[in-house]
Amino acid sequence: MRRFAIAMAAALAVVAAPAAVSAAPCKDAKGKFIKCPPPAAAAAPAKKTPCRDAKGKFTKCK
Repeated sequence: MRRFAIAMAAALAVVAAPAAVSAAPCKDAKGKFIKCPPPAAAAAPAKKTPCRDAKGKFTKCK
């Protein structure tokens, strides 16, 4: 019975270990918890702005 309990505990540890790693909260460089950024695929594409010259007038984009 004891061997069965040890085997079940080992199997549970192997299955639960990857889930604990993937669910890790986001931290900054100092180790403080921060809000996780959205995934790169969900980020909106950057809008193209019209081209302007040094004086701020609209010009053709190169």
